[in-house]
Amino acid sequence: MNICDLSTPALLVDADALDANLADMAALLPGPRLRPHVKAHKTTALARQQAAVGHTGFTCATVREVEGMAEAGLGEDLLLANEVLDTRRLGALDARVTVAIDSPETLTAAVRGGVREVLVDVNVGLPRCGIAPERAGWLADEARAAGLTVRGVMGYEGHLMLLPDLVERARLTEECMAKLAAAHADVGGEVVSGGGTGTYAMNTWVTELQAGSYALMDTAYTAAGLPFRQALTVLATVISVTDHVGSLPGWAVADVGLKALGMDHGNPSVDGQVWFVSDEHLTFAPSEPLRVGDRVRVVPAHVDPTVTLHERLHVVRGDEVLDTWAVDLRGW
Repeated sequence: MNICDLSTPALLVDADALDANLADMAALLPGPRLRPHVKAHKTTALARQQAAVGHTGFTCATVREVEGMAEAGLGEDLLLANEVLDTRRLGALDARVTVAIDSPETLTAAVRGGVREVLVDVNVGLPRCGIAPERAGWLADEARAAGLTVRGVMGYEGHLMLLPDLVERARLTEECMAKLAAAHADVGGEVVSGGGTGTYAMNTWVTELQAGSYALMDTAYTAAGLPFRQALTVLATVISVTDHVGSLPGWAVADVGLKALGMDHGNPSVDGQVWFVSDEHLTFAPSEPLRVGDRVRVVPAHVDPTVTLHERLHVVRGDEVLDTWAVDLRGW
């Protein structure tokens, strides 16, 4: 199959770029040093590729992701790195499941759901989930008293991932990890989990890094100075072309819009200047003349929400479609 045979918009994954990204990360963070985050791609077929290079423990963001990974036989060591109260199905899965807790309520939910292992989620500076570092030891004691195994701590410096100044990003990461280390001293356990694609090279304090976007990449992470290749694009079809009107230069419209692109990190990029994105349309001034029916590749600014808007990924080399993978961990 050729990409010309695909209905658009369609997600394309460059096979060679993906393989290079997986291999490069495996060389940098081998085996248990990386716990890939499946929320970035929501695709068990891609997770199998990550397992094949030695990354067999995974991070999940939703119960659905945990269930799907277990059903796919990828449940050797799954971390649900999120606070959840609906844990009813987790304890029955044929998988090793660890959940994050940051309160008595999430601790109780883990016990009720039959979960046996937890990490204490610590607030290291991102105003989201996480218990205060000085209270982490107390929560760990409560968890052990309830019969749970406390594997250690986790803390996510997500507010630093895209800082353009690498020196400042490294300095602030160290500050965040000092808070996590202090909490770990009180909590105990063998696991210190955290980090992401934006701090993969500078966060040397965690025992396992939770990067996900490195596999596919997007314009936001590329702008942050990361060396991984852009593997993901959205294939679109030019559906309208207009010559210059008055002072306006000519423009083209492609059939990809807000319903096919994660836009929280800004506009996508294309070969030309993006003017605006609407529900079903991308309007841009192309670098080279285009005709109605031409195909263009659009690079999203944020990979995670882009992927979850699509049902499948098409693995390609050039214009040849090598395989099609279901985005089978999407939905709730």
